Amino acid sequence: MVEFALPANSVVQTGKTFPAPSGATRVKAFKLYRYNPDTGDNPRLDTFMIDLDDCGPMVLDALLKIKNEIDSTVTFRRSCREGICGSCAMNIDGTNTLACLKPIEDIQGDVKIYPLPHMPVVKDLVPDLTQPYAQLASIKPWLETHSSPPPDAERLQSVEERDKLDGLWECILCFCCQTSCPSYWWNGDRYLGPAVLLQAARWINDSRDETTGERLDALEDPFKLYRCHTIMNCTSTCPKGLNPAKAIAGIKDKITERRY
Repeated sequence: MVEFALPANSVVQTGKTFPAPSGATRVKAFKLYRYNPDTGDNPRLDTFMIDLDDCGPMVLDALLKIKNEIDSTVTFRRSCREGICGSCAMNIDGTNTLACLKPIEDIQGDVKIYPLPHMPVVKDLVPDLTQPYAQLASIKPWLETHSSPPPDAERLQSVEERDKLDGLWECILCFCCQTSCPSYWWNGDRYLGPAVLLQAARWINDSRDETTGERLDALEDPFKLYRCHTIMNCTSTCPKGLNPAKAIAGIKDKITERRY
């Protein structure tokens, strides 16, 4: 179970309970974190009793049912419903994951849903991701070259060169790993975090990029890179099965190789 950064001097209070429809026989409780900074009220947990016989199989299905049929003020991000966009990342049953990929049947007892931890909350289940996106921009997540492109062809890679990008390009920037990392909780203003460093590794390992040295120089910093203590929360929570800790270790190895 991860921790949550609450507004100063606040506690999560017990909120409203919305009962299941009459006659429902397979009912499950969904406890949703509710917080609206505009009201000044403390955060609360509202409980929605959902008839699973009238609901899709995923947690996102339950959230959509709650918003569409019970309380339209419930606020969360979602888009593709296929684990591709990363929009519906949140903390479900104590683990950062994607609501569209989390089966309800995998959760024992009440389903407790919070926003991604240790981030400012815009409203309810929506975290403010301004900081990690700014950190992402700082590592220049695009191909950089000094030479002119081939006049009549693309910049080519061998099969072996392309294979080095596997496990890196698949990141969907849901920031589940970023917000599960204690080092990022403690030093998020200076440590880039596992999601951003995995993106950096994707371009450092791209044979077509011609700024590898500059990229490594920019990361050789006591905080940007070396606040990673290989706690492995990032790898454990990634809904795409990626290994940010391995990518970070690879960056450290490349910096060491340059020194010697």
